[in-house]
Amino acid sequence: MTIDDIPAVNRLLKQEFKAHSAPIIELIEAQTHDPFCVLVGTILSARTKDACTAGAVKRLFAEAEGEFFAPADLERLSEERIAELIYPVGFYRDKARHLKALPQVLAQKFGGKLPHTVEELCELPGVGRKTANLTVAVGFDLPAICVDVHVHRICNRLGLIQTRTPLETEMTLRRILPVRYWKTWNSHLVSFGQTRCAPVRPRCSGCPIAPYCPAKAV
Repeated sequence: MTIDDIPAVNRLLKQEFKAHSAPIIELIEAQTHDPFCVLVGTILSARTKDACTAGAVKRLFAEAEGEFFAPADLERLSEERIAELIYPVGFYRDKARHLKALPQVLAQKFGGKLPHTVEELCELPGVGRKTANLTVAVGFDLPAICVDVHVHRICNRLGLIQTRTPLETEMTLRRILPVRYWKTWNSHLVSFGQTRCAPVRPRCSGCPIAPYCPAKAV
């Protein structure tokens, strides 16, 4: 795959994405249209399967006193209660600690308002570049490139890039990927990685982007 192939590959990935259920974070955005809910859902989703994340999100968000789950709800809940609600997501105790600290850090650094830049979001507890980028792209509907294991693996497998780390992948994609694709690139590749382009034994037979992939099984 070359840079010139990006529009065609993106079109095919978009068709594949529409044929499957949307990743959990897109579902949260569609249901709430609230950036803070997207941030919390993204924190919970790290190293956790979508089905498990969905259950944790449902239980936690049910504690909301207003229309949507908000920082005030985290302030009201104890760290132990948060941990109980989000169990068994991966690293649930660490995530409970980060979520409990989130309202205070928001108040101290940003006047209680959720920032909308990757750099500022990374100042929040439990938020790395992957979570920050996804919150910017999905929560705020602004251009951002979220790179997780699927994006990193598939972009390298396609030969579009040659990078060693997700951070290198993000920075390289920022240079070569047209901005109009930034917000959806992650969603398309996460869905594709979950349903077809697995780390081991990818389903190359019948793959719609096989003609662009030098790594396809023959």
